[in-house]
Amino acid sequence: MTTRTDHVDHELIRAAAHVAGTRCRGDNHTMAAAARAGDGRIVTAVNAYHFTGGPCAELVLIGTAATQGVYDLDTIVAVGDRDRGVVPPCGRCRQVLVDYFPALKVVVGTSTGLRTVSITDLLPGSYIWADHQLDTEESASLGTS
Repeated sequence: MTTRTDHVDHELIRAAAHVAGTRCRGDNHTMAAAARAGDGRIVTAVNAYHFTGGPCAELVLIGTAATQGVYDLDTIVAVGDRDRGVVPPCGRCRQVLVDYFPALKVVVGTSTGLRTVSITDLLPGSYIWADHQLDTEESASLGTS
């Protein structure tokens, strides 16, 4: 079942496109991401390409958000440099995003235009890492830390 919302955050897309157009240079930085925090702030980041894989813009954004005290992201979008437009997250990013923010919405492009979907719709039936972690009290009662 696809959870689709009619609202597409165009301000978020513009923020990512601006970063892609002004900060992505050469082959090292080719994607930009922007996310809206629960309090309305927008956080942006670029990827750090490396032949070993390097982190995607969405993953860099998670760390950037944390350095700004943002731990609750509502919506995210990635935009390619050279006017490539909205690009959906890769499989690795989908898994990390669903683990960190299971209620996250993602702006994606489709053949009929832009739409906003739940991250869980992009990774159906996924393994949720947080669902399988022992909380601190449970770990203490088992004698582990």
